Amino acid sequence: MKLAILSRNSKLYSTRRLVEAGRERGHTVRVLDPLRCYMRIAADGFSMHYKGRPLTGVDVVIPRIGASITRYGTAVLRQFEMMGAYSPNPSDAILRARDKLRAHQILAAKGIDMPVTVFGDNPDDTDDLLSMLGPAPHVLKLNEGTQGRGVILTEKTSASRGIVEALRGLYANFLMQEFIGEAQGADLRCLVVGDHVVASMRRQAPEGDFRSNLHAGGTASPAQASRAEQQVAVRSAKALGLGVAGVDLIRSDRGPLVLEVNSTPGLEGVEAVCGQDIAGRIIDHVVARRARMKAA
Repeated sequence: MKLAILSRNSKLYSTRRLVEAGRERGHTVRVLDPLRCYMRIAADGFSMHYKGRPLTGVDVVIPRIGASITRYGTAVLRQFEMMGAYSPNPSDAILRARDKLRAHQILAAKGIDMPVTVFGDNPDDTDDLLSMLGPAPHVLKLNEGTQGRGVILTEKTSASRGIVEALRGLYANFLMQEFIGEAQGADLRCLVVGDHVVASMRRQAPEGDFRSNLHAGGTASPAQASRAEQQVAVRSAKALGLGVAGVDLIRSDRGPLVLEVNSTPGLEGVEAVCGQDIAGRIIDHVVARRARMKAA
């Protein structure tokens, strides 16, 4: 099959591993910078050029679209979809996952538990908003933050109020959540491919921090997700329409809670920690799905 990976940098670990896994299995794999893709949209059909040349015959597109180019990157992916290519993570699913508020609303509507979350825009209602959330500590998150950036822990309600006012002064979009103290700065990253959790790792925040993201200095170790945790992870990915996802869970006294569903999960950490060929599992999944679509 002819596979395309949408990525701005072919040297990134995840992109490189997907290329290697695809070629090892005999497929034609090409890395495409989405910002060099140009689209023709007309009633008589859709077409694409890449670096000035027509781009046709792509069977599968695996998106590795960074947050900074979400709008254009998903437009390019949507164009491929219109041209008949299959993607495990469609453009609309990526947009749902990238918007934390929207993603939380969708997950909650499906009965998937998460830390209590509140959102409001008017500064006159800050006190009422905080009362809906409950007593501090609170966690404030920028709506489109990534890799642990844009996440703030406040110990007192007065501090929460001050941060809220500051963020509103910057016209930032954010949400607030309850703090799950019993997790002790740890979470569980479940890598979902299709209907299965193919790997999971426990991430621990460094001393003095509560963010367990590896980019924020967290450490990771292999972990066995429970049956309930695996079910929640798969349900979360499906709720957002993602065939490949990194689902971050937190272990609480009331069971697993979903923190975030990542539509472009990094492979380096989970492959190194778990010692598994996750890139190969992704390639096998997308090729099998595309083959079933052709046969239908």
